[in-house]
Amino acid sequence: MSTGCMTTEHRNISVMWKTVSEDCNLACDYCYYSTCGGKPGKKINRIDSVILEKFMKEYMERSNGSATFAWQGGEPLLAGLDFFEEVVTLQAKYAPKHTMIGNSLQTNGTLVTEKWASFFKQYNFLIGVSLDGPREIHDARRVDSRGQGSFDRVMKGIQNLRKHNVDFNILSVIHRGNVTKAVELMKFFETEDFKFVQFIPCMDFRSQEVDKPGVYDITPEEYGTFLCEAFDYWYNNGDPRTSIRFFDEMLNVYVNRSPGLCIHRDVCPQTIILEQNGDAFPCDFYINDEWKVGNVGTQSIEEILNHPIYEKFLKMKPTLPEECKTCEWKSLCHGGCPRNRKWSENLASSEVDYFCSSYKQIYSYADERMKEFGTALRKQMFELNVEQYFKGKMPVLNDHCPCGSGRKYKSCCHE
Repeated sequence: MSTGCMTTEHRNISVMWKTVSEDCNLACDYCYYSTCGGKPGKKINRIDSVILEKFMKEYMERSNGSATFAWQGGEPLLAGLDFFEEVVTLQAKYAPKHTMIGNSLQTNGTLVTEKWASFFKQYNFLIGVSLDGPREIHDARRVDSRGQGSFDRVMKGIQNLRKHNVDFNILSVIHRGNVTKAVELMKFFETEDFKFVQFIPCMDFRSQEVDKPGVYDITPEEYGTFLCEAFDYWYNNGDPRTSIRFFDEMLNVYVNRSPGLCIHRDVCPQTIILEQNGDAFPCDFYINDEWKVGNVGTQSIEEILNHPIYEKFLKMKPTLPEECKTCEWKSLCHGGCPRNRKWSENLASSEVDYFCSSYKQIYSYADERMKEFGTALRKQMFELNVEQYFKGKMPVLNDHCPCGSGRKYKSCCHE
């Protein structure tokens, strides 16, 4: 898909900033980004204030009512509370009136004190906490530089988030230590009352080494079986107790909505990934000089978005293998993630996503139940919104469909 004819000031972009580059206080063996071994050093490599302010001003000028930031690492809390106080101050300083500002932050949870939690609540940060399951599973691989597990410290951080009513979700890496324990994980999440959970299959590669093929910790068959077992527990006769991102994204398609997660969208999202020094990249799986699209300290956002490498990257996802073009499940995954597809030298073609068979396995396994669930949910939303927004009268053909799909009624529930 070419975006060459689109003026960049109208592109909706989000920002993910590697707040402290590779600095992290943990040494998880499967980390695709940090290589510091849990020893970040005395001086943390956090974003320079001059670069931060220049970018914030430019970004807010083109925000068009909505500005979203994701703060990642390494471990972003190593930047210090004073850094994030500077962030929210600059956001308020440069945001046009009535701008909706969203901040999310991914953390290993070990440094979340009450002071941090209070700050997150005050400024409505959405927090992602990395937790791979119960103590024995989590501590096997999420360790510090001394090899000590981090489970108790993470749970203490979560306790602080809950004490201050901070919105948070759980991010679990699915690896060889938990891929056969789907039900155990699901029961753990439910017991701990974790309402929102996301799974990421363990991919043992460095985002800086895009020229090397991925090495994967689990097989497609293992991941597919894990998803099927997790689905059985999640479905709960059409009344899920926990929000699992993968299944929520599937359900979006069954209720005529588009998936939100980048892996399952038809195109990669308009995102700028920023290193601590301001270097810009189109994706956090492509942190490599070959894919560098500029530096926000010296170049404008427009120059970065119009970089030919950015255009090159955006064309990858829709360049589907022949097998994907006719696949019955295309609407659910759209070829998966470009990083998981082996590409020809000129990027003109690729093989299917490494996890293609995993997706086919879960899609076919869950299809009938998802159809029933989707139909019931659309009907429920339709009736509710007809009553609430249409005053009990049926919509006309060109109205937005009351089911909430965003489509016109004539091409949605009227069919």
